[in-house]
Amino acid sequence: MAILNQLFIGASMGAVLLLIALGLTFTFGQMGVINMAHGEFIMIGAYTAYVLQGVGLLVALPVAFLIAGALGVVLERLLIRRFYGRALDTLLLTFGVSLILQQLARDIFGAPNVGVTAPAWLTGGVGPLPYSRIFILVLALACVAAIAVYLTRMRQGRRMRAVMQNRQLAAVSGVATERVDQLTFLLGSGLAGVAGVALTLIGPVGPSLGTYYIVDAFLIVVAGGLGRLGGAVIAAFALGVLNSFVEFWTDASLAKVVVFAVIVAFLQIRPQGLFVLRTRALT
Repeated sequence: MAILNQLFIGASMGAVLLLIALGLTFTFGQMGVINMAHGEFIMIGAYTAYVLQGVGLLVALPVAFLIAGALGVVLERLLIRRFYGRALDTLLLTFGVSLILQQLARDIFGAPNVGVTAPAWLTGGVGPLPYSRIFILVLALACVAAIAVYLTRMRQGRRMRAVMQNRQLAAVSGVATERVDQLTFLLGSGLAGVAGVALTLIGPVGPSLGTYYIVDAFLIVVAGGLGRLGGAVIAAFALGVLNSFVEFWTDASLAKVVVFAVIVAFLQIRPQGLFVLRTRALT
């Protein structure tokens, strides 16, 4: 029973990491932007749930998506678009933005962590499996299904894939790449906001909430393969389950070390990640 419980805890954590990594998969994979402020969009989503906890979790989810997504578009339009092709500069730029957002959260909500009360319909569970973690799993799978439909069935999704595969060819073919970039940031940042709402079901909310997960999210993106939805799903759940079991037998700090070592060893064997994004580019 303990093994089953840890497996479920790991799967639910993998679901949260998947929601966080999905956005990075597209912004990092499509535009080569190392967005360190992505973690703060998680924090913004979590505080949105905190502010709206009297209204309801199901209301907080779309509101968090819209707020985090809108801020992502603002960040892309005002700052990041001026640094395309300069990965190190975008890293430093977005790291500075993340520090500003954290301080802003401290000024508004205070430095101590705050809690969000889960709705009554998420209290209890099935045996050792809490309803809250079942909800997180269902939420992540629903988001993955929605993104898969968006990428394969909708015109904007197909344009996003075209830009990811070859930006120059897509541009000369008539695709408005700047418009696609904005939608990509809206989608990626919005998913981070949704992940922040999900995190309120398993822990407290604080100004530094996003920093605890941003490194793991980047590991998932790299291990799964840049821009590959299937790779991100497999890597997220594998990392979540591995971290859960190692933490169960040791402690949280050692679990992080073991997971990081496993990812590094895997990338030594397969540096391109689980799946490779095939393009028509010559380089």
